Amino acid sequence: MVEQFVGTWTLTASENFDEYMKAIGVGFATRQMGNMAKPDLVIGVDDAGLVSITSRSTFKTTEIKFKLSEEFDETTADGRKTKTIITFENGKLVQQQTWDGKKTTLEREIQDGKLTAKCIMDDVVAVRTYEKGV
Repeated sequence: MVEQFVGTWTLTASENFDEYMKAIGVGFATRQMGNMAKPDLVIGVDDAGLVSITSRSTFKTTEIKFKLSEEFDETTADGRKTKTIITFENGKLVQQQTWDGKKTTLEREIQDGKLTAKCIMDDVVAVRTYEKGV
């Protein structure tokens, strides 16, 4: 299941991310930093099934630890306090964040050996592509 995602992934392409950040309410200065950051995504899973996703960049490092299909409290890189649930559906890690009556979805999947993260807020979609061990 999650094992195919395990490893260190480096951001190699980002499409429409500024528009996505605007749609979720990220301010100008934080968006500028977010657009410049080229994070590594480190994904792991322990023997008890606890999954960790760490996003590391020169701008900020964030980490979440969770069990699939169990809601948890998350403080996002841009400071939102969300109720988050991550499920494994059709080969994808699907992360749903809700806060202040809003909801965004992040779908991560492996395609052609690359990890793609589709960030969806209403009708705004950003796609970020990561490659393993670049």
